[in-house]
Amino acid sequence: MDMRHLRCFVAVSEEMHFGRAAERLHLTQPPVSLAIKELEEELGVTLLERTSRRIALTRAGEDALRDARAVLAAADTMRKRAREAAQGLLGSLSLGFISLPAYSFLPPTLRNFTEDYQRVKVSLQEGTTDQIIDDVESGRLDVGLVFRTPDLPAALSARLVHTEPLVVALPASHPMAGDSRIALEKLSNERFLGFERHLGPMMFDAIVATCMRHGFSPKLFPARQMHTIVSLVSGGIGVALVPGSVQALHREGVVYRGMKGEKTFVETVVVWRKSDDSPLVRAFASYLPKIKQQGR
Repeated sequence: MDMRHLRCFVAVSEEMHFGRAAERLHLTQPPVSLAIKELEEELGVTLLERTSRRIALTRAGEDALRDARAVLAAADTMRKRAREAAQGLLGSLSLGFISLPAYSFLPPTLRNFTEDYQRVKVSLQEGTTDQIIDDVESGRLDVGLVFRTPDLPAALSARLVHTEPLVVALPASHPMAGDSRIALEKLSNERFLGFERHLGPMMFDAIVATCMRHGFSPKLFPARQMHTIVSLVSGGIGVALVPGSVQALHREGVVYRGMKGEKTFVETVVVWRKSDDSPLVRAFASYLPKIKQQGR
């Protein structure tokens, strides 16, 4: 059944005049009359009673008009959804993220994106840098927010979206908790809580390099998640060097202090598959912060 036939039938039924229906469809009258005739022949019923003075729908025509309108509406919806999907306005997006973005730029980014793309289903998965990179590369995730790493697979692209300094997290009961800034070398005998290198090589290396610049090699106690590290600091298990945004956790029993001397920065990047041409991926990335790579 030709959609053109249905459009002509609906137009004539609503206008009750072939000439006006043709004008509405930007056609001449003969093609409209032919379309109605062909539709009646295909259905095997008379849809319109025609006299020299008037046009009227038959009972079969009234039923067919309801069905024709429904079919045309469904077709219009299908076309609209296809266009929206092609433009990235419809579909789903799976996002993996380490905990840091959730303390800083991720909430406003998601709010703005979901307000503008209300018909996009966004799924979130928190994890470690190594897990997220593997899931993006394999296609289990569309986009990832991870620590910058020198070992990014060749199949992935990355862009810097956030940079922040490390601060010292101390138990509130620590003798140096009252200091406004910490001389890190005075913590050389402390246990330092942090990621194992394979979970976040850039974060691991930043912590070790910072301690080495202050004249000591840290005694490391591994943990997998930032909130776990902060909880262990609160429990007096050790101290930690954490990104500044972690202060948003407001964990009882923990204080955060800046370091004396040169600052150390950690970087968060967005990663995606180079082969992924999804407009949704490009759209989401456009909502993330844009900062220039800086030498350290």
